[in-house]
Amino acid sequence: MSSHREAPEMAKDPVADGTDVYAFVSPDRPDTVTLIANFIPLQKPDGGPNFYEFGDDVLYEIHVCNTGSGEPDVTYRFRFETRIRNPKTFLYNTGPIADIGDETWNRPQHYTVTRVRHGNKSVLGTGLACPPVNVGPRSTPDYASLGAQALHTLGGRSVFAGQRADAFHVDLGSVFDLGALRPFNEAHLISMPAMNGVNAVQSYNVHTIAIQVPITELTRGGARPTDPLDPKAVIGVWATASRRQGRVYDSKQGRYVDHGPWVQVSRLGNPLFNEVIVPMAEKDRWNAVGPSGDVRYEKYVNRPELARLLPVLYPGVFPNLAAYDRPRADLNAILLTGIPQGVVPGFQNYTGPVQADMLRLNVAVPPADDPNPLGLVGGDAAGFPNGRRIEDDVVTVELRAVAGLTIPLVDPSYTPDGAASAVQDGTTDTNAPLLDAFPYLGLPGGGYQTEPGTTAAS
Repeated sequence: MSSHREAPEMAKDPVADGTDVYAFVSPDRPDTVTLIANFIPLQKPDGGPNFYEFGDDVLYEIHVCNTGSGEPDVTYRFRFETRIRNPKTFLYNTGPIADIGDETWNRPQHYTVTRVRHGNKSVLGTGLACPPVNVGPRSTPDYASLGAQALHTLGGRSVFAGQRADAFHVDLGSVFDLGALRPFNEAHLISMPAMNGVNAVQSYNVHTIAIQVPITELTRGGARPTDPLDPKAVIGVWATASRRQGRVYDSKQGRYVDHGPWVQVSRLGNPLFNEVIVPMAEKDRWNAVGPSGDVRYEKYVNRPELARLLPVLYPGVFPNLAAYDRPRADLNAILLTGIPQGVVPGFQNYTGPVQADMLRLNVAVPPADDPNPLGLVGGDAAGFPNGRRIEDDVVTVELRAVAGLTIPLVDPSYTPDGAASAVQDGTTDTNAPLLDAFPYLGLPGGGYQTEPGTTAAS
C-alpha cells in the first residue's frame, strides 16, 4: 500500500515489486511531465552489507498511452548492470564515497534508457550512473552531492535512478487489523480509544526511476494542448517490471541464469488498485497482464469490497452507503475510464470507453501555486486523480471516494454520509522533505542515522 507487498507472489520478489507511480506536470518546468516509478518496498536503511539495488535481471518500464487503447504508445525502458570492483572484500565500500565514480564504492550500478515509440526503439543514454545507497556519515558524508551527481540530461530530458526516501504514507498496522482507522477507533465494531495515525513507511527507503520529458513527447501527434477539454491533453501512465520466462541455477557459475522472452510480473497504475480492489486470488494474474484487458476487473470496481465492509466495521456511521445498491459509476470513471467532460466544471481526463487501470493526467492543467494534498476532491485539479503528485494524500482521497463522497458526481440523488468527508487514516509523510526540483523525492535515510523502532506483542 500504495502497492507495497500487494500480491502473494510479488511479496516474494521485492526487486521487481513496484510500489508507487507518479505522473504530474513539473512545477518548475511546466512544459514537461515528470514520470516516477518506485520499486523495492520497505527498505531498512541499515540493511547491509548487501544493501538494496535494482535487479540486473529485471526489465523496468514506464508506459504512456495517448490513444485511449490501454496499450503503450511510448515506453521508457531501464536496464541495469552491476559490477564488483574488488572481489576480495565483503564490504559495500572500502572508504568514504565522495564521488559516484570513486573506487571506494565496491558495487556501482549503471543503466541504459531506451525509448520505444510505436515499435521504434531509440537508446537515449547508456552507462548512466546510479548513486550508492545512503550508508552513513562516514561512508557517504555528503549524500546530497552524490544524488546530484546521478542526475543526467538526455537531450532535453532529465533522468535519475537510485535510492530515495519513500514519500508514501499509510497506517498499515491499523488498516490491515480488520480495517481499522485509528482516528475513528471508537466507532469501530471492536472499539478502542481514538488516536493519531502511525505512518508505517516512516524511515523506509525505496528505489526510484524518474524521467522528466517534454509534454510534446508524450501526447498524440506531439501536441501541446492548453485547453483542459482537449481530448489530446490526456495521457495514461503505468509502470511494469518483467523477468525472463525461464530461470535455471548454474552450479558452475554459482548463480541463476535467465532464458527466454521477457514476461511481466508486476504493474502499477492507480494507487491501491491491486491492493484494495482486486481479490487476493486474482492479484498475481492482474500483475501479469496489461491494462487494456481490465474490463475483467470492472465488477470489483463497480461493487468494491471495502464499500461493503465500511458500514459493517463502523456500525451506524455509513447508513447511506450501506443502502446504496447501484454500481459505482463514480469509481469506474476515476479508476478505469477517466472523468468525462461535464462532471467537474472545466475539467476532464477521459480516455475513452476502454476500461484500463492507468493514472490519467491532463497535461493542459497547469501546476497549482498552492497544492492541496486532497487533489481534485479538494478543489485542486492539478492533483490526484488527475495524475498523481508526490504530495497527494491518495489514501485519504480514495477512502473518501470509496465511502461515497464522489457518488453525487454521477448520481445527484445520493447524499453522502457525514463521515465520508472526514474519513482518513490520520498519517502524513514523516520522511525526508521533498526537493524543489527533479527528482523531487527526498534524500534517503542513512543506515547509521536510523534508529530501530519499538514493537509490542500486546
